[in-house]
Amino acid sequence: MAQQPQNWKRWLVLTSIAVEMGVIIYASNQLGRWLDGMYFPGEKTLAVVFTLAGVAVAMLLVMNQTKRLNT
Repeated sequence: MAQQPQNWKRWLVLTSIAVEMGVIIYASNQLGRWLDGMYFPGEKTLAVVFTLAGVAVAMLLVMNQTKRLNT
């Protein structure tokens, strides 16, 4: 019986990690698009750079959270 709440907790943490990744990547892309519109109209350079940075940050957070989850 003690195993049941722990199992739900794990699923909630894993689901929140996926949502967190999506929010970070989307927000970084939107920031890059906004900066492109402000400083480099017609280009997508900053959108690509910020999106890739958002993916890197999201992956670092996922690795950190999964390490904490396994301990």
